[in-house]
Amino acid sequence: MAQLFPKQANGLSQASLAAGAAVGGSVLLALFLLARSGYATGEGTPYDQAVPFSHNHHTTGVGIDCRYCHTSVETSASASVPPTQTCMNCHSQIWAQAPMLEPVRESYRSGKSLEWRKVNDLPDFTYFNHSAHVNKGVGCTTCHGQVGQMPLVYQATSLQMNWCLDCHRNPEKFLRPKSQVMEPVWYPPANQLEVGLKLKAEYHANPRLSCSTCHR
Repeated sequence: MAQLFPKQANGLSQASLAAGAAVGGSVLLALFLLARSGYATGEGTPYDQAVPFSHNHHTTGVGIDCRYCHTSVETSASASVPPTQTCMNCHSQIWAQAPMLEPVRESYRSGKSLEWRKVNDLPDFTYFNHSAHVNKGVGCTTCHGQVGQMPLVYQATSLQMNWCLDCHRNPEKFLRPKSQVMEPVWYPPANQLEVGLKLKAEYHANPRLSCSTCHR
């Protein structure tokens, strides 16, 4: 039987297979990188809010403790969003007529809550308990970034599972004394691993790695 394809077809088929593998690999790599990019995760993007609230001004500038607004961060899963009354405790006297704060005053007059957009928004299938973390020496800035330097808060990390697991596997890299947990700007000391290992033992910080820890 006569040969149907010339010998050159062998090289062409091999080149086609190689090109297909390269294109397929490039597409997979692009999807992998896209899923971990700030475009997909929201990392680094500030959102418009009902009022342009500056954590930098209120924490580093004025010296307000995180717990003044986020009252339940040490005792419950949610850190809580402050009611308008908390804002008005100060702003009934300070900047009381500022046009920028009219939405706050209107909320106070009407009793209708301000609609804040959640910045660090985990998927519904993920469970996170604030109190379990801060009471083991995990500071606010570990997850939320250096909020004391943020005029507008943005998502500072990817919040993806591999990011969470890095802390659960190696908590000593992130633990700090409980007295420093609420610091709005905090950087680890040069001997962080030494300090972290001591705090891990002292605070009994042994985070679980089972799926059901976060996926309940």
